[in-house]
Amino acid sequence: MEKRDNNNITYTILLSLSLTHFMNDAFQSVLSAVYPILKDNLLLKFSQVGLITLVYQICASVFQPVFGFVFDKKPSPWYLVAGSASTCAGLFFLAYADSLFPVLVAVAIIGLGSSIIHPEASRLTHKASGGRHGLAQSIFQVGGNLGSSLGPLLVALIIAPYGQRYIVFFACAAFVAIFMKYHIFTWYGKMLKRIKTGTEPKAAVKANLLPRKTVVFSLCILLILIFSKYVYMASLTNFYTFYLIEKFGVTIQHSQFYLFAFLFAMALGTFVGGPVGDRIGRKYVIWVSILGTAPFTLLLPHVNLFWTCVLTIFIGFILSSAFSAILVYAQELMPSKVGLLSGLFFGTAFGIAGIAAAVLGNIADVRGIEYVYQICAFLPLLGIVTVFLPNVRLNRK
Repeated sequence: MEKRDNNNITYTILLSLSLTHFMNDAFQSVLSAVYPILKDNLLLKFSQVGLITLVYQICASVFQPVFGFVFDKKPSPWYLVAGSASTCAGLFFLAYADSLFPVLVAVAIIGLGSSIIHPEASRLTHKASGGRHGLAQSIFQVGGNLGSSLGPLLVALIIAPYGQRYIVFFACAAFVAIFMKYHIFTWYGKMLKRIKTGTEPKAAVKANLLPRKTVVFSLCILLILIFSKYVYMASLTNFYTFYLIEKFGVTIQHSQFYLFAFLFAMALGTFVGGPVGDRIGRKYVIWVSILGTAPFTLLLPHVNLFWTCVLTIFIGFILSSAFSAILVYAQELMPSKVGLLSGLFFGTAFGIAGIAAAVLGNIADVRGIEYVYQICAFLPLLGIVTVFLPNVRLNRK
């Protein structure tokens, strides 16, 4: 029997999905964490580092809405297994890539794995939530952010001292992760059998009462907020280590620890956004998490190393609380399209981050890495558009 509370939340499945997200994003975060190593080994420019991120993010974003749509229409317990297998293969190729093109192939394969896992795992999280969608998404998202924070730490301890080939250990871990999906596989397989035989009670899907134009307009506002959040996040996840190395002269290994601190703060902030949104309304969480980051981002380019670390921890904590609230807000606008919307928002986030990495990489080549943070500092001010979201509580228990 799956462990449930009075609201029928399947906690064992939520924790398993959070672990899936944790391992997937830990493997994915190896990419940005090894950028300084790849740059030195392959003599890459910042623009080429941006290109690597662009290829990865396109493969991890463009296909997500497509996969999400397919998963809604033709559910199967095998999708998560396929996603992990793709990630495993990509990491193996990355470990032995000796030029830019093999790296691009490897990150494309890794990106496809992510584009499968994110919408499917998010869709299953919604099914296991028992109606407490914000809490469930936060549990799911915190796993991903913890994984993202762990990746750079493992790179600092395993890859930085010994070299690129040691990425193969992450490929082996990804292979083991395939078999860790068994619990989710059997749970969802049984659910699908019950659905086919008509013995699975259908979850009540409340129709949204907002006009179609309002729903479309609200989705556009949410995508603007995703743009603001993920362009700024791209500046930190992809170029923060370079910024610390160039401005403050820290070592590659030490820069990974600073990146870990930022990403770990993101993980903590993610867990706050969902349940708080369940209680006080998601619009208020979005307000604080986007616009509330602006004072810290505006100060960041003008402080020393200690305060740079402190400010990025605050930025990571506050800004990361937005995504769970934004995603669940969108799902409640269109409750019958959970997989599609999960794919759309995860995909948009990844795509924006990829394009931003390529653009910011070129800016860094021309104007310097510090200039990147001077211009990106103003992005959280776009959070002001939250005022245009409907001030309602959407289908919440």
